[in-house]
Amino acid sequence: MQITLLDYGAGNVRSVRNAIRKLGYEINDVLSPEDILTAEKLIFPGVGSFGLVMTRLQERGYLEPLKRRILENKPFLGICVALQALYEGSEESPGVHGLGVIPGQVIRFSTKELSVPQIGWNGIRLLKNSVLINSYDHEKLYFVHSYHAKVENTGPDWLLAVTDYGTEFVSAVEKGNISAFQFHPEKSGSTGLKILGNFLAQDVDNSLVSAPRPIDLLQETKIAKRIIACLDVRSNDQGDLVVTKGDQYDVRHEGLVRNLGKPVDLARRYYEEGADEITFLNITGFRDYPLQDQPMLAVLEKTSENVFVPLTIGGGIREFTDATGKASTSLDVASAYFRSGADKVSIGSDAVYAVEDYLKTGKKTGKSSIEQISNVYGAQAVVISVDPRRVYVQSLEQTDHTTISTDFPGPGGEQYCWYQCTVKGGREGRNLDVIQLVTSCEELGAGEILLNCIDRDGTNTGFDLELINLVKQYVSIPVIASSGAGRASHFVDVFQETRTEAALAAGIFHRKDVTIQEVKDAVRAVGVETR
Repeated sequence: MQITLLDYGAGNVRSVRNAIRKLGYEINDVLSPEDILTAEKLIFPGVGSFGLVMTRLQERGYLEPLKRRILENKPFLGICVALQALYEGSEESPGVHGLGVIPGQVIRFSTKELSVPQIGWNGIRLLKNSVLINSYDHEKLYFVHSYHAKVENTGPDWLLAVTDYGTEFVSAVEKGNISAFQFHPEKSGSTGLKILGNFLAQDVDNSLVSAPRPIDLLQETKIAKRIIACLDVRSNDQGDLVVTKGDQYDVRHEGLVRNLGKPVDLARRYYEEGADEITFLNITGFRDYPLQDQPMLAVLEKTSENVFVPLTIGGGIREFTDATGKASTSLDVASAYFRSGADKVSIGSDAVYAVEDYLKTGKKTGKSSIEQISNVYGAQAVVISVDPRRVYVQSLEQTDHTTISTDFPGPGGEQYCWYQCTVKGGREGRNLDVIQLVTSCEELGAGEILLNCIDRDGTNTGFDLELINLVKQYVSIPVIASSGAGRASHFVDVFQETRTEAALAAGIFHRKDVTIQEVKDAVRAVGVETR
């Protein structure tokens, strides 16, 4: 059977393609409005903001064929924003009309103390039987979104599953042969592949089996804390692309770049060991001209063929002019990474420069890398990689920066410190503290913070809990704790003593000092929710 994919040119649909191929099916692309009506089975992976999705569909003449296909009950599967597009509109893009198949507006998560976007692995509660999710056994699925459909707007003829995140929201709809998920099956590991495979193999009218399902409706779903494997990738002295690891950002040992393995092989290993996400930080010299970085783009393409959890790529996400004089925007660079298989991009030094400019006027220009990428792909696609180091002071009056009283005194016995932001891999400090950076980045449209700590990097002494707690006081977007993990108990500490949503490690996983499963067993043993 031929599967038809509605790819309208936004975001990462490579993962959907790879998942379909992995399951043994060929793929056709929608090339004309007529293809939407004649496709045996149509998959609509909604990637990007609501307004972008609807505008692209309108420009290509796809809106009316989509509505007609749905009314004719022809097999259709929508993913993420494609579920939201079934409704009349969204708060994300006021004035932009959805397909209007289901009444009501999609709204933003607004519960106090809730990190938005929801990024991570959550459960679903099935409200009726379904051919697609008939083998679901309470495993978690991957969500990444800031907006959600309201249960009360979605009648029982459509409502398939709900999920809890501060409030109860619609996580799946289904009516006859029309289905849509808020979660990403192509990013939900083996469980998601089973669900996707059920749609691809389905050859019966699903309306015949959509009877109400007996279920404990009082059992609240819970989002899991994420364990992320990080791979620092660069060229070694022989010109090969390798995974390396530094001590306080120094990746050389006895004069040579540490070689801890091949990036594609390590990424697949971590996926098979249960990593919830995989992050590539591109620290190779190719960052000077990111769009010429064919080796790194190839790493993403190869990795996404067999790794079905989210992939983040960082390094070189900025505007640049190459040696030939050709100019490219940060959006151009990010788009190339998305097309190669990335789900999120991580912005480092360029975020610091953007915030310094923003703080001069307090006005958004729409030109920063953060704004450009967020406006097209959504906040959830933009991660800010923060590289701070401690600056110790004798008193609060000694600096205007946000300062804490620390349990770890400085070299001169100083009881206070602030966290200075750095650029160029930690080599250059700026007159900017971590709170100025993260709060400004959130205002500019970032959706997540990757919080490193130069002082802890490579020390194996544990995460800087003081830093994490400080940042969590000021931002409402998710935070990934990074730098310093040396054993499984450090993950227990960070999840018990801070409100961080995720924790990342590199060296201890590369060297097999601790396995991902050992980390999950340890944090689960103290009652922390995991996948």
